[in-house]
Amino acid sequence: MATCSELFIGLDCTIIGDSAGEVGGLAYRSDAVKPDDMFFCIVGFKVDGHSFAQDAIDRGAKFIVAERRLYQADTSQVTVIIVNDSRKAMAHVAARFYGNPSADFNLVGVTGTNGKTTTTYLVEQIARGQGKRCGVIGTVGVEIAGVREKAEHTTPESPDLQRTFARMREASCNVVAMEVSSHALDLQRTWGTKFAVTAFTNLTQDHLDYHHTFEAYFEAKALLFSNGYPAKRVICVDDKWGRELLRRCSAADDWVITTGFDSSAQIHPVTVEYASDHTYVELDVRGRRVAFTYPLVGRFNVSNVMCAFGIAKALGYENEDIARALEAAPQVPGRLERVHAKADGGISVFVDYAHTPDALAKAIASIKALSTGRTLVVFGCGGDRDASKRSIMGRAALDGDYAIVTSDNPRTEKPADIISDILGGMSSGEGRYEVVPDRREAIARAIQLAESGDSILIAGKGHEDYQIIGSEVRHFDDREVAAEELERVFA
Repeated sequence: MATCSELFIGLDCTIIGDSAGEVGGLAYRSDAVKPDDMFFCIVGFKVDGHSFAQDAIDRGAKFIVAERRLYQADTSQVTVIIVNDSRKAMAHVAARFYGNPSADFNLVGVTGTNGKTTTTYLVEQIARGQGKRCGVIGTVGVEIAGVREKAEHTTPESPDLQRTFARMREASCNVVAMEVSSHALDLQRTWGTKFAVTAFTNLTQDHLDYHHTFEAYFEAKALLFSNGYPAKRVICVDDKWGRELLRRCSAADDWVITTGFDSSAQIHPVTVEYASDHTYVELDVRGRRVAFTYPLVGRFNVSNVMCAFGIAKALGYENEDIARALEAAPQVPGRLERVHAKADGGISVFVDYAHTPDALAKAIASIKALSTGRTLVVFGCGGDRDASKRSIMGRAALDGDYAIVTSDNPRTEKPADIISDILGGMSSGEGRYEVVPDRREAIARAIQLAESGDSILIAGKGHEDYQIIGSEVRHFDDREVAAEELERVFA
């Protein structure tokens, strides 16, 4: 245990009460408070944690961290710590409470719109090839030394994140690869974390419901490359945002490796040969040629492989060892994942998490390059999220030969309203799409329409095994449903 004053060393604050008291635990939800805990009053999007201070005290909280005086709570028997930013204070305190665990292994942080999950899995594969014990944190969940768990957020809240780091330290992990979301950076969830390497994949439209502008979205991502997060940098320079990051990091004299398809990147492809179940690539890695074949497909995975290669170089691994590990790269859950069924009628079905216009376009392009027949696309858009991208998703889907517009996770929105927004971008595709609101029926319809040699892309949910309708979470896995429908039709 640590004392209150010890946890706040280095943070501007005012402690009112017993600063020498020992803190039993950390909580940011009053209903999770245990006796002797420190409760953080977080100002949220819908509720203000200051309103729950009395509930936290009633449940046994001994310390209250707030951004202002608490006039509606009886604080006479507790210690109150006044801070400028309760989220940043929570991250700072969480790191100290768990003994700064991220300093005890090589932590890799990967940010960007697309490719984060695949890149972290590739980094894990490479590190395991070096005999390292690994951890992974991201959209698919948490993995600690080979044991997987589900997670609620891509990047957990700071106390949960630091507790997970501590568990990884206890499991003797040497390398941890983590997806770092723009929300997490903006909300200070990773503050106080020590990174060995930070990497940038790309920036395309997403989360503008939260950030409002591309510029604000980029600046949130760019925080991971600021002096608040010193580390070695790996930056894909295929878009203007990556080139701007490179400019900033170069001006700060950071250690940087660049990746990209252009020959100006320090890691770039010389030769790429695509096949239906693998890719052959010859990379130029800082002037040295490295050729290998890996069991992932698509142009976008070449970008992910180069990013992972750059991260591995930053960790000090040799080219040949990196290539050898990538030759056995794993199938990443829900990332252009092939659906296997006892009978498929010669139809190839892929499930992908693509839920942005750019990701959808790239997934379609990858499948079309591999398919001898038509490419059918089943997709929708999530509710209560960035509505401005829906019509753009509709236009992107027309890159396929035929599209079926359906429901994704509508949440509290009406599926018909979301679909109407999508259709606003599909006016040029008359006769090349249809609407089937029920997602199972949409998948069944695509299989019914497909012929031998055709491919189907089911996009948007990827690894997710649920569908959120209203406030209800229902079991729904695109991979399971597609396999069931294939076998129903062709068995």
